[in-house]
Amino acid sequence: MQAPAWAGLPGGPCRKRPAQRPAPCPDPAVLSMLPRMTAAPDDKELMLRYRAGDVGAFEVLYGRYKGPLYRFMLRQCRDPEIAADLFQEVWSRVIGARERYVPTARFNTWLFHIAHNCFIDHYRGRRRRPLEAAGDGALDCAEDPSAGPEARAAVLERADRLRAALCDLPVEQREAFLLREELGMSLQEIGAATGTGRETAKSRLRYAVERLRRALSEDDERG
Repeated sequence: MQAPAWAGLPGGPCRKRPAQRPAPCPDPAVLSMLPRMTAAPDDKELMLRYRAGDVGAFEVLYGRYKGPLYRFMLRQCRDPEIAADLFQEVWSRVIGARERYVPTARFNTWLFHIAHNCFIDHYRGRRRRPLEAAGDGALDCAEDPSAGPEARAAVLERADRLRAALCDLPVEQREAFLLREELGMSLQEIGAATGTGRETAKSRLRYAVERLRRALSEDDERG
């Protein structure tokens, strides 16, 4: 039998399979209460189906979020090895919590709340802050293939400046900014994901945007 696509967690440079218990057999009673899956089932429905024993539903969820989750971890800690370990730990916790899952919030809010806790637990355990040097957690720069070399160079230069400014942000502000820009979370969802509240999320995001704008403006003036 072919191994499931998520078994090796190919979303990042992960070296080990997350600890997991065998998935239970689908419970017909639970499955019968769920709406019939459409061509594009939503995240909550997929997680409920996985809770009921549908491993294929987990594969779809993993495919949707492996990229955003790994990029989030990498941009937060800027260390590929640590990011890979944290990426593994998040999915391990998702697997371990599947039987307790209750859809009280959007799935991505729940998932990134787990990611937030994994990140905090990692550095709290080592009693140090994440590295503040720029690294591989750069913001991706989407190049326009129709633009000329000078235009592409200007876009890449500004992306480098934005990356450096983002790396200089305090961890909490950078996290709020990434959750907003990467995942389109609302202030309420950012607060839920980070275990704070809407006003705290609003304040962190406002300061992050102000600092990024100021940093880019200063660079423009020096240029």
